[in-house]
Amino acid sequence: MRFKDTFVRPLVTSSISTFSLTAMALGIACTAAAVETTIKDTTLTLYGYGKLDLIYDVDADLGNLITHSNIRLDDQQGPDGHTRIQAIESRLGITTVTPVTGGSLKTVLEGDFYGSGGGVFRLRHAYGEWNGILAGQTWSNFGNFLGTTPTLDFLGQIGQPVIARQAQLRYTTGGFSVALEAPGTLGGATAVMPVGGPDPVTPDADSQKDLPDITVQFKTTVDMLSFAISGVARQISVYDDDSDNEESAFGYGVGLAAKLTLTDRLRVQSSLVYGDGIGGYLYASPGASAYYDPANESVETIEAMGGTLGVSLDVGPGSINLGYGIATADWDEAEDAGLAVAGSDETRQSFFLNYSWSTVSNVLYGLEAGHHSRETVGGGEGDAIRLQAMAKYSF
Repeated sequence: MRFKDTFVRPLVTSSISTFSLTAMALGIACTAAAVETTIKDTTLTLYGYGKLDLIYDVDADLGNLITHSNIRLDDQQGPDGHTRIQAIESRLGITTVTPVTGGSLKTVLEGDFYGSGGGVFRLRHAYGEWNGILAGQTWSNFGNFLGTTPTLDFLGQIGQPVIARQAQLRYTTGGFSVALEAPGTLGGATAVMPVGGPDPVTPDADSQKDLPDITVQFKTTVDMLSFAISGVARQISVYDDDSDNEESAFGYGVGLAAKLTLTDRLRVQSSLVYGDGIGGYLYASPGASAYYDPANESVETIEAMGGTLGVSLDVGPGSINLGYGIATADWDEAEDAGLAVAGSDETRQSFFLNYSWSTVSNVLYGLEAGHHSRETVGGGEGDAIRLQAMAKYSF
């Protein structure tokens, strides 16, 4: 179950947006209560929801969704107390199922209003699936929802295998799936950091020539335990205009996720991620996938790791969720090389506690309190508190 959905911007200093954790259970599962019709042999289903978020940031303004880079460091000054009332997570989707030779052909087209930072309709899912072959844009094959604890905030739980959508070609058989995914997006852009230069910057898109990212995943359930293991392999290549030199490096990552159903009311979920050059495949990673050092004309990958832990307990008409997530990046080698990374985030953490409930079909309410923090390579620290309430009406 998940309340949110998000997209990831790969740069070190970028904000990260993507998806509502409730959307996993309600964004797609809401099709059970959706509007359905049949046109010739095709069954067409219209689904979606309207959602209002009432947000109060006790400290710095964290944005439409938790943006760790917006957290003020302890030695920084700024205004406290910020209120947001928004409905940009509201969503609309269409699915079709058509019987064809070899099985059913399924298509999905879905969007929300998180485009351009909020308020503009954007594409979330657009894909077709037949006979185990999926083509289009949907969740990255590196991620899953087994280790995810629901949040009201649209960012969700950081530190897990990435929860974001990616253009891809995927084949699934049983619990195994393999995919070719678009490079240079979720994998994270390469930071170009000249020795003694300013904060990391990103090369133009045409200066990075990447092969498709390869992702694999295996999922299964044994008694009360559901678990998954996933992997990603990618090439990171940069062309240096000044020296007419092209260099590349190999990046990889592994992810583990599990959910243990202890009783019909109590669940525990967790995940771990490690990678070298993994970039954005670690959800809300504070590091780029790699850095290019013009002095040595080399591309160097950046190690990163993260983890999550959460507990969900059904109480009354809803559920209580307590969760934690951490994402870290190792900038030591870049700093030793003389690169200017002291202001870059090295560690990001989030704690949250929420309760969501429903007393009427298709109506969901929720309350959440979250504590979020970051630490920079130079030792700067900061934290912030966000309070949030929501009302969601699905069809």
